[in-house]
Amino acid sequence: MNFKKGEVLFFNKPLGWTSFKLVGNVRYHICRLIGVKKLKVGHAGTLDPLATGVMIICTGKATKRIEEFQYQTKEYVATLRLGATTPSYDLEHDIDAVYPTEHITREMVEQVLTQFIGTIEQVPPAFSACMVDGTRAYELARKGQEVELKAKQLVIDEIELLECQLDTPQPTLKVRVVCSKGTYIRALARDIGEALNSGAHLIGLVRTRVGEVRLEDCLDPDHFKEWLDGQEIENDEENN
Repeated sequence: MNFKKGEVLFFNKPLGWTSFKLVGNVRYHICRLIGVKKLKVGHAGTLDPLATGVMIICTGKATKRIEEFQYQTKEYVATLRLGATTPSYDLEHDIDAVYPTEHITREMVEQVLTQFIGTIEQVPPAFSACMVDGTRAYELARKGQEVELKAKQLVIDEIELLECQLDTPQPTLKVRVVCSKGTYIRALARDIGEALNSGAHLIGLVRTRVGEVRLEDCLDPDHFKEWLDGQEIENDEENN
């Protein structure tokens, strides 16, 4: 392997890690191994800290391929709690409102999910990395400022209902979603909740595929150093 000329690595991002932390961890271990202070390392698509799953990381000249990977189809398995909302549409913030769920049936859920298949318009979350007049939306939202984001067009190829637990104090759904770049699964949870005449937020998210890369193809960051030690490493002096 030659990390300066460029390598593409697949990781299963751990729960609680930011995408930035994973990139930093990978860069640190590679730089220590090949004895350099600097190395281009970047990821091909952010995952929220509360999400896990496939993250593609490119090194050296392979960072030029990041955009190529970003545009590949992604697959997620998402768990939604019905009947309650949060400002961030996930567990990053506490519940801010509760709604009735007694009227929701499995048939209703299945019918609502079909409304989101195809080309749709989606308003990104205020707590997101979208830019608003040169500032990240989440920076404004965390200061308590009103954030107005325009709807973006995206494509959802498939939504499959995997589990539907309605007869509990905290009803949940588990869905598999295949979608295009730019899809916010948190925002999809919000919109599904509204379409069910209730509320919803995301309580679990796993990115199971990016393009042809699946979870089973991914490295565990906790074992990355040991994995590196077992690789045949080239270390030319070419600058990047």
